[in-house]
Amino acid sequence: MDAEQVVEKILSDAQAEADMIKADAQEKAAQAEAKVEEELAGYRVETERLAGVAAADRKSRMLANARMEIRKEYLSARHALLDEVFIKANEQISRLGDAEYQKLIVGLMVKATESGDEEVVVGKNENRINDRLIKDVNRQLGPGYRGNLRMANDRADIGSGFILRRGKVQVNVSTDVLVAQARETLEMEIAGELFG
Repeated sequence: MDAEQVVEKILSDAQAEADMIKADAQEKAAQAEAKVEEELAGYRVETERLAGVAAADRKSRMLANARMEIRKEYLSARHALLDEVFIKANEQISRLGDAEYQKLIVGLMVKATESGDEEVVVGKNENRINDRLIKDVNRQLGPGYRGNLRMANDRADIGSGFILRRGKVQVNVSTDVLVAQARETLEMEIAGELFG
């Protein structure tokens, strides 16, 4: 499975989970609406005794508050489920076999390299990105100008993935950042579906 397929699978899994979240939230919203309607039926008897304007105003406020509470609960549930989905996606990447993980990293590194003479900064606990992998990337980048990546002497506070550094310019290609970018894209798509 190449790097793009792994990323596509993660995004596909995240989209499927988001669809399940949306369906669950819609079901909860319908149940909450039914409950609100049931409660409103009880209030109707009292409302008939009140003045017309006051009753309409109270009903309107109650419905608005109920809808607001439903929306808050839905958004809270959606965020919690998305957190879980993307934590699992990051864990999946971390659990990839060495060969599959290194293939993913090589693909990402080739795409992220701009000048070819960057330093590769890895996480404190990273042991699968090494000089041999950097040599493989350099071979793919080509000789001379584009194939001079090297391991940095220092390490970063990241999980899996890497940072390409050239002077003061850094490109963060840690899986935390990649998953966060995928999440942001997915959240925008979901928000578009929900709020038109």
